[in-house]
Parts: sequence; structure tokens; C-alpha cells
Amino acid sequence: MIIRNKHFNRHALRIASAMLAAAGALWVASVTAQTPAAANIFTAEEIKKILSHGPWPVSATPAKDVTNRVSGNADAIEFGTRLFFDQRLSGSGKVACASCHVAERNWTDNLKRGVGTAEVERNTPTVFNLRGSNWYGWDGAADSLWSQSIRPLLNEREHGTTPRQIAQLVRGDEQLSCRYRKAFGAAPSPTDDESVMVGIAKALAAFQETLVSGRTPFDMFRETLAKGAAPSAWNFSEPATRGLKLFIGKGGCTNCHSGPNFSNGEFFTTGLSQFKPQGKPDPGRPEGVRQLVESQFNLLGRYNDDASGNSAAHTKKVAMEKTVQGEFKVPSLRNLVLTAPYGRDGRVETIAEVVRHYADIDPISAHAKDGRPAVPLKLSLREQTDLVVFLESLSTFNNPWRPDDGGRCD
Repeated sequence: MIIRNKHFNRHALRIASAMLAAAGALWVASVTAQTPAAANIFTAEEIKKILSHGPWPVSATPAKDVTNRVSGNADAIEFGTRLFFDQRLSGSGKVACASCHVAERNWTDNLKRGVGTAEVERNTPTVFNLRGSNWYGWDGAADSLWSQSIRPLLNEREHGTTPRQIAQLVRGDEQLSCRYRKAFGAAPSPTDDESVMVGIAKALAAFQETLVSGRTPFDMFRETLAKGAAPSAWNFSEPATRGLKLFIGKGGCTNCHSGPNFSNGEFFTTGLSQFKPQGKPDPGRPEGVRQLVESQFNLLGRYNDDASGNSAAHTKKVAMEKTVQGEFKVPSLRNLVLTAPYGRDGRVETIAEVVRHYADIDPISAHAKDGRPAVPLKLSLREQTDLVVFLESLSTFNNPWRPDDGGRCD
């Protein structure tokens, strides 16, 4: 029914607005009543732990990677963006970085194991929030983001290409050659294939550094807590609050999933992923260390742009690191909902299964760096559910990314 009396319409609108305001006030009051002040939920020590997981993003103007001279360079970022989606950077001409790291899938592929020129043995990790890590890859066989970008290019089951093929592509393509020159201030070397490939990897890294996931319900909750205000169930439910208390307390999750990115970036054996697809043990970190030490692309090599050498301090020590078969890098929990399946081999389908694994973990198959066996959490079903709800609050479904064409390079 359409009401045509304009005076009645104004009156009706005033009544409707008043009713909506009253209903909203009642709803907010009921929500607030369900969520007591933070001081009544968390101890001062717990609040300190919660605040350690932010702020997010960590910085509006993140520091540049001193090992990569084009880190933060706008021309290099634009160049790297194009390269990330270019299938010609593969031996077959059919595989791009974006073939496995799909923008619409949180920069992963949602497959158990990645597929390049053939299926690989590990799950595809997201390329969100990579800036500032010490180690890259499940086994940490790379000590910089640009050297990590080289690994899939040369891996026969991923891109399956060679330095020669990459260098010839860049030299022979007018647009790629022009963008290389704009990014690095010089044309690609006509003879040094390897240096051209490293330049491509550094441009890829410059692009990947810009990929940062958005703010989540947890981040808004943490921000409210940091201001000393009472959190609202509008963004953070009671189960999520209970799950957070478990996460920082009984669950001991912060021992590994610490900091704003919910990962300490180190390596542990958890029993979650133990086997290769062929049923053979995956050595994990020990093999990663061996590959890193032997790589000519590590930070001790000639391609590190940091003249001071300070950036290679952790690489110098890596050979003395205590490693255990089956150790893998602790993944970030940000956008966890969007990155299933889970584990190094992608054998776990849901977050609930991950939580259930840790609730009843086998102490023989999992232990910390100090050699002590893991202790089963023995979480009740309600506690497991609460923890899952909290982990879901670490995801945001608003991660807009649009490629910028940038036009022709002249």
C-alpha cells in the first residue's frame, strides 16, 4: 500500500524512526548485558597477552626489506604484479604464481596439495602477510621473500623453468624489458641469466609484500580492549570470548601462534602432518636447513642487497640450529576460515578437526624445541566449540584486491 498524504508520511516516519531507535537501544542493552566488562572476564596478565596480538595492520608504512633493493619501489611492485600472473614464467607456458596463489581464494588454492606442472607434496600456503619473516616455506629453506620466490620457478613440479628461459623472456619482451629497466634502473643483463632471474624474484617479492589481510572481529575487539572500554557482543560473541580465554590460557596456543600475525615463525612437530603422499616421512626442517645452507641465493650470497650484512645474522646461525624430523613452520592463523584444508599435507579438512587433534594430541608424536612431550589439552566439547568460534573471528571476508593495469611501459 502506498500512502500519499505527505503529512501522514512524515508523522509515520517519525514514529517508525522512534520505534527503530528504541528497538536498537534495547538490543544494544541486551547485548551489553551478555558481555561483561573486560576486567570481569580477563585478568591483567591475560589482557596483556591479548594486546600482544596487535595492532593490525602492524604499520601503515612498513619498513622496506633491506636485502631487496626494489622493496617498496612502485615500479617494481607494478612489475611484480604483472609477473605474478604471467604463465610464461614456466617451462610449459601454462603455470603462473597465481595458478596456485589465487586472489579470490585468499591467495591459496584450497587444494590438499598444490598443482603446478604436477602435484607437489605440500599444501599451498597463502602469500598474505609474508613481510618481515625470517624463514619462508613449510621447511624454511629460504631466508628471504625474494629467494623463496625463486624456489617454485626452478622446481620441476611447480613452474619447471630455468634461469635461461626467464632471462630470454624478459630480454625478448618489450614490455617486460621496459619494466625491468624502470624497476632496477638498468636493462636486464644480456649475458648473466641468473642475475636477471634474481631481479624477477625481487620484483615478485616487492609485489607480495603489499598483500596484507584486513582487520577482523578480533582486531576490533582488541582495539576496544586497548582503549579500556567494555567490549560489545556486536562484534565478539560470548563463545568467541571464552575461546579467546582458552587460546591464551589453558590451550597454550600463544606459545606458537604469537604476535600480531598469530605465528612466531618458528618450527615445531605437532603430529598434524607426518607423511608424504607416498606414505614416506617428510623430513621438514632438517632438509630445509640443508637446502638453505647450500643455496647460492641465501642471504650470505652475492645477491643480498644489504651491504652491512646484518640481515644475514639468522642465516649464519642456522646450521647450528637444533632440528627434528617432521618439524614445520607455524602458520599464521589469520584468515584461517578461508585457507582450508589444513596442515603441511592438507589432510585436515576443518578447523574443528585441527582443534580436536590438539585436544587429544599424542605426546609421542609431538614435542616442543626443549624436547618435552606435548600434553593433551583434554578440552571438553564446549571448550572445543568455543575455541573454533574464536579462531573463526581471526578471519575477514573483506580482502579486496584489484590488479592495476598501469598501462604500457614506454
